[in-house]
Amino acid sequence: MTKGGMESVELFTTEGKGRGLKAQKEFLPGDVIFAEPAYAAVVFDSLTHVICHTCFKRQERLHRCGQCKFAHYCDRTCQRAAWLNHKNECSAIKRHGKAPTENIRLAARILWKMEREGTGLSEGCLVAIEELQNHVDSFGEEEKKELRADVESFLEFWPPHCQQFGMQLISHIFGVISCNGFTLSDQRGLQAVGVGIFPNLCQANHDCWPNCTVIFNNGNHEAVRSMFHTQMRIELRALSKISPGDELTVSYVDFLSLSEERRTQLKKRYYFDCTCEHCKKQLKDDLMLAVKAGESKPSADTVKEVIQLSKDTLEKINKARMEGHYHEVVKLCRDCLKKQEPVLGDTNIYLLRILSIASEVLSYLQMFEEAADYAKRMVDGYLKIYHPNNAQLGMAVMRAGVTHWHAGLIEAGHGLICKAYAILLITHGPSHPITKDLEVMRVQTEMELRMFQQNEFMYYKMREAALKNQKIQVMPEPSNENAPSLFHKKE
Repeated sequence: MTKGGMESVELFTTEGKGRGLKAQKEFLPGDVIFAEPAYAAVVFDSLTHVICHTCFKRQERLHRCGQCKFAHYCDRTCQRAAWLNHKNECSAIKRHGKAPTENIRLAARILWKMEREGTGLSEGCLVAIEELQNHVDSFGEEEKKELRADVESFLEFWPPHCQQFGMQLISHIFGVISCNGFTLSDQRGLQAVGVGIFPNLCQANHDCWPNCTVIFNNGNHEAVRSMFHTQMRIELRALSKISPGDELTVSYVDFLSLSEERRTQLKKRYYFDCTCEHCKKQLKDDLMLAVKAGESKPSADTVKEVIQLSKDTLEKINKARMEGHYHEVVKLCRDCLKKQEPVLGDTNIYLLRILSIASEVLSYLQMFEEAADYAKRMVDGYLKIYHPNNAQLGMAVMRAGVTHWHAGLIEAGHGLICKAYAILLITHGPSHPITKDLEVMRVQTEMELRMFQQNEFMYYKMREAALKNQKIQVMPEPSNENAPSLFHKKE
């Protein structure tokens, strides 16, 4: 079954997994299998003043809607593009007196679209909104309570002059949002800023070692010529060679957890038991639990003790990061690494988690040499665990490359930046802002590397002079959030 721009995929049904997507033709790594605009999307409650409500880019100064004073936009182009979806919302917010929560706003946008276009299949959609999974029957008591509260709030917000929908459909829409809401990120892809519903994407089943990745593209509303304007959309991109008839899979969770932990997470968040090969065979678990090899192999008790210490330290680190006590974070990391290093192997996830935090926080504190050492060890471990074309891996390698560059380790920095660029070309594509940033860095470091190779002494002299005259770029403040997960689900 194909429809409007979805000619390259086919909807099919399997026993046990329900609906899924199959490739209709061959794809190579980096190919866009399909792009899909949101059926409906909203900015998170906490970010409504700093994120554009049309393209979801973070901007310094946004234009506010003069009517409801709630919606914010990059410019007139984004405001005009939003009007069809914002028109009913605008008057409802004015009538209600304030904007409701993101879940209520998203449900309202979905139902206003259904009111405009009717129920059933929308243009370009393989599945109607009414047919999406809602998993309401699997909800626990707490989730059911939240659902009832959302429905009540929705009914208070929904204007009496609009089409009145049945309670069953309204509950279904909230169930769909709960288990199919896709996380939207800002233009750098580093922070989750909103949630949207993409009916075609919802049909892609999970695999911990998938053949596809999903990237959010904010679109281009700034092009001078309108023919180059592109709308905000998700892109399903191939990570490896895909043959006609192959199922298209994406990963709903980050791979950097033990198979048992991933399965628990997937069951809790998405209500299914993962039966992928990596979970069934516990592939890579041995690497993630690796201990130091050699004659003096640590005892099981020692390993257990160090892993418990690592878990306790990660909790303390989270608390210190929340409070902005970054020097305390560094001390906790150094102390933990001293205990981990004689016991845990180079690919052990508890060691890698501490190395990742240490390198990020030390970079922010501009202690680049120590940060670079930890970043290198982190990347070496990640390369043995992650799929070679994993977006998380690409971002980690990019961070490590920038850290080495700032530390004056130009050869290693340039090498890592090139490696990150090769990964992100596949996962994000050449026109994504992150890839464009990386291309600029790649050219800059290549130029510096040539200078270094011609005259090492002069290179360091020029670098020293440049640093005296120009403040070194401050790294972004460490975030306490994990990288945005694929689907948005309230914890």
